Amino acid sequence: MKFLRYVFVLILFCFLTNGKGFKCYAQINTDRVLLMGRNALYYEDYILAIQRFNMVISAKPWLGEPYFYRGLAKFYLEDYQGAEIDCGSALDRNPYMCNYFMLRALCRINQERYALAADDYVQALKINPLEKSCWHNLVLSRMELKQYDQADSALDVMIKQWPKVPENMTLKAQVALLKTDTVAAEKWVDRALELNAYEGSAWSMKSMFQAKRKEYAEAEKSLDKAILQSPKVANLYINRALTRYNQDNLRGAMSDYDAAIEIAPNSYSARYNRGLLRANVGDDNLAIEDLNIVLELEPDNTIVLYNRALLLDNIGDYNGAIKDISAVIKDYPEFWEGYRKRAEIRRKIGDVYGAERDEYKLLKAQMAVATGTYKSSGKTRKKSEHNIADYDKLIEEDTHETENQYASEYRGKVQNKQSELKPEPLYIFTYYKNPSDVKLYVAYSKELDKLNARTILPATLYLTDDEGNMTESQLNAHLASITETTKAIDEKGVIKELLFKRALDYYHVRDFENGIADMDSYVLKFGEDVLSLMLRAQCRYAQLEVSSSTALATDLRLGYLMVLQDYTRALDILPQSPYLHYNIGCMMIKLSDYSAAINSFGKAIELDDHFPEAYYGRGVAYILNNQLPEGLSSLSQAGELGLYSAYNLIKKYSNEKK
Repeated sequence: MKFLRYVFVLILFCFLTNGKGFKCYAQINTDRVLLMGRNALYYEDYILAIQRFNMVISAKPWLGEPYFYRGLAKFYLEDYQGAEIDCGSALDRNPYMCNYFMLRALCRINQERYALAADDYVQALKINPLEKSCWHNLVLSRMELKQYDQADSALDVMIKQWPKVPENMTLKAQVALLKTDTVAAEKWVDRALELNAYEGSAWSMKSMFQAKRKEYAEAEKSLDKAILQSPKVANLYINRALTRYNQDNLRGAMSDYDAAIEIAPNSYSARYNRGLLRANVGDDNLAIEDLNIVLELEPDNTIVLYNRALLLDNIGDYNGAIKDISAVIKDYPEFWEGYRKRAEIRRKIGDVYGAERDEYKLLKAQMAVATGTYKSSGKTRKKSEHNIADYDKLIEEDTHETENQYASEYRGKVQNKQSELKPEPLYIFTYYKNPSDVKLYVAYSKELDKLNARTILPATLYLTDDEGNMTESQLNAHLASITETTKAIDEKGVIKELLFKRALDYYHVRDFENGIADMDSYVLKFGEDVLSLMLRAQCRYAQLEVSSSTALATDLRLGYLMVLQDYTRALDILPQSPYLHYNIGCMMIKLSDYSAAINSFGKAIELDDHFPEAYYGRGVAYILNNQLPEGLSSLSQAGELGLYSAYNLIKKYSNEKK
């Protein structure tokens, strides 16, 4: 029995090391469990990660590292309070780790405890004074605390240390605005744009200054540039809609409000303003829909109620209109236009007595007042202004507020860096597809179909580039399956199907080392086939991605070459496989051989010209190879086939073509 052999080796090892062997063995185990937890964390399997870190904490409660990583898992799950406590435990054990302070600060920011967050950043900067993200977040925390002079001082340090970073200049501009120094703010914005003409936040702020001077055409152009860099920010479209509205471009304004609502369906400003524009062009029912949503957000907003009343009157819902106007008059008993309108509607339904009462109120009022409440000039009003007489004006925000973006390595997937130009993920084997993803391209593997038909696996195995997350019960099922399959192998001997099944289980619990070992045994005993080579490559690649931030470049390159070798050997067996050509193309990009990547993606497209990820990958490879026109063309084809993220890259790199 293999188990007895392990026990004998351990006893012998302990004897030869005078009893110190078990301590060494325990060290190896906890290190491995910690690594498995980090693997799970990287692949967003947070439940599994927390379980692994719990095991390490139980075995070695004096270590700070497992507390930190458990806190990080909780941070991803938005348990900021629990994450903060874990970071505190990590700092109790090791108060000299900058990352521990930084993560705890982010947890505190998410709980709006900015003073404590600022304290953490100060401590982190004592450990590493050149940590740029600490300085950035410290400035934002000071701004939240209205400590503008301290924020300004921190920015002076940042600009001295990093004088060519435009973001520092835009932060300077934000602080100047908060100190009501608009002249200085605009100067800092101009300096930011001198350093980088593609700084979206600077263009957004520039547009505000231009709009204030009624330079609406210039403000619109500035917002065009801001939207080019940040196409998913609803406020940019809302602001551009106002510049277009002030130029009487109602169609353009309506289009911008549509875009803003698509991004932020519950945006008060976008819904209200679109409702008024729809009313202006006679789309009364659609306008009412928008105002209904606004009233769900602010049920007591009398200006919105009055506008809805006018629309309800237009579509013949007179009782609804009277109800809304009555609510407005209750809050504004001297809103004479409301009395006049209600009297008019009451006559339509035959309520003569009610109409006459309203008209009598008007007669009693002074003539100057009866002609209407004071109405301010201009086509828009500030959101906070609640003059009922301005009910028909579009709203704009009171102040230009830039959404604070705290610098963090811990945003979404750890491996996702927005600045990276990279292809879509590899095609891999998994039991879990992303349920929200409707793939236009479905990779087909005859070999995988045959394996699924044999029903030797616990569930259908998929070939996909978009793996879904597991539930806790699914995770526990894989752990139980590993135990069960290991017992079967010990009893029956090494059987290829059992090795493959266990390797898949190891992959899903993020124990990549054992998954690779099982596939090594498989290939050694039963020879190479497409499925075993692909599974080994996928485990190797997953292991490399986790260690990519800390491993030496030479070690990474060697690892990627081993992954490439497995895919190439699989391709020798199955040369007409587009997804294997695609995976090889992705590996060539990792190895910086962009010409070879272009060739591999091209072969995938030759085999299947409806393969969007292959077009996307080729577009990326072309751009990396300084062939921008060809790259934009390939990205356009990917977009046409439904891979809409291609359009973000097209927007980003189109300017470089000019």
